[in-house]
Amino acid sequence: MDPEKIGGQEFTPEQLAAVDRIVGHNRTKPGALIPVLEEVQETIGYLPKSIQKRIAQGMNVPLKEVHGVVSFYSFFTMVPRGRHTTRCCLGTACYVRGGKHNMEKLKEVLHIEPGDTTEDRKFSLETVRCLGACGLAPVITVDEDTYRQVKPSKLPEILERYE
Repeated sequence: MDPEKIGGQEFTPEQLAAVDRIVGHNRTKPGALIPVLEEVQETIGYLPKSIQKRIAQGMNVPLKEVHGVVSFYSFFTMVPRGRHTTRCCLGTACYVRGGKHNMEKLKEVLHIEPGDTTEDRKFSLETVRCLGACGLAPVITVDEDTYRQVKPSKLPEILERYE
């Protein structure tokens, strides 16, 4: 089946039907917007403007309300996410022990900026202010794996472990 293009994004008929089904099951429930957004994001991976518009129309709420919720909460994303999320800590301990250099190397190796996803959707890159592992600084995580006392030269080797 050919994917349907909405707002420059491609979604299959199955994905669009899933969005409509989620909205349909929840449209009359008070306070259902956040759960709907969570479920739709879980289903199609992210919440671009075109999908926000579809949700707003289906739930009969203003688009600006939907967009306001999506842009306010950090767990929502309007861009596709990678299969692996790489987080570089830039909290004080990590920063002074080389976290900034790790971030520069990650940007160089992945060819993306923090908040972006690689073209192949393999990695998303994020900065965090603290991972709660200050004694292990500088720290990065890839998904649930934590890497301690990371040197920039080791980052390509670390990233190669992930498919």
